Amino acid sequence: MSDDEDDSEPAVTLGERTPVEGAPLARVSSRLTWPKEKSEVDRLEGESVIRTPDGPRELSAVLEAVDETYFERHQEFETHVRDVIGTGPVPTSDE
Repeated sequence: MSDDEDDSEPAVTLGERTPVEGAPLARVSSRLTWPKEKSEVDRLEGESVIRTPDGPRELSAVLEAVDETYFERHQEFETHVRDVIGTGPVPTSDE
């Protein structure tokens, strides 16, 4: 690659930014230390709104449907939450 090439343009056209409501589940779980009891997750992050295929949901409401009461690792926590919320495309907001 030469110094003469113009790097001001992106290599791929990115399109318009479409807002998505809620935080990714991985972001919420990364803010916690593990292991953790479900009640403690709810106390610390229950008010967080997470992205789901059905739209944004408060983590506290999702945790009510999780049968597990103790999570050894964040992967275990995320698996149980995804069992409740499902997986798939997350809807975007139209502004």
